[in-house]
Amino acid sequence: MTTDSRHEVAAGLSGGEAAALERLLVAARDLSDGNFRRRLVPHGDGISAQLAIAFNDIAERNQRLVSELLRVRTAVGQEGRLGERLDEGVGPGGWDTAVDVVNGLVDDLTRPAVELERVLGAVAEGDLSQPMTLMLHGRPLQGQYATLAKTVNGLIAQLSRFAA
Repeated sequence: MTTDSRHEVAAGLSGGEAAALERLLVAARDLSDGNFRRRLVPHGDGISAQLAIAFNDIAERNQRLVSELLRVRTAVGQEGRLGERLDEGVGPGGWDTAVDVVNGLVDDLTRPAVELERVLGAVAEGDLSQPMTLMLHGRPLQGQYATLAKTVNGLIAQLSRFAA
């Protein structure tokens, strides 16, 4: 922050209020850059203390969301626990929307793998009557998921012909 802009911020404010606003500005810039660990110490019960509490709440929720994303990435992507999802306790409004969107994405990404596991398990037991579904959430599979399902279903059909 330049000296001139500090004087603009400080104009009409007491020394303590101006310092509190400067600390909030620095912390807000850190938050904007992805540093969710910074917290402000609220002093008193005035507006600067309320701003510090609100800032800390936003930083905490961001940090919690990132921790949840990392936890689910590890559980699903690295440990293969496909049923793992983000906890919904991050916060209301846009926070809930973000959690719902990520959980929906994880569902969309894992459902074909779970379906493939079901079908291959049936084939391994000699049951060739269990094709892979070509629908997900009431709509047709698309892209590589559709290609995978059609390939698996073609394989099952060919195995059925050999078995007959």
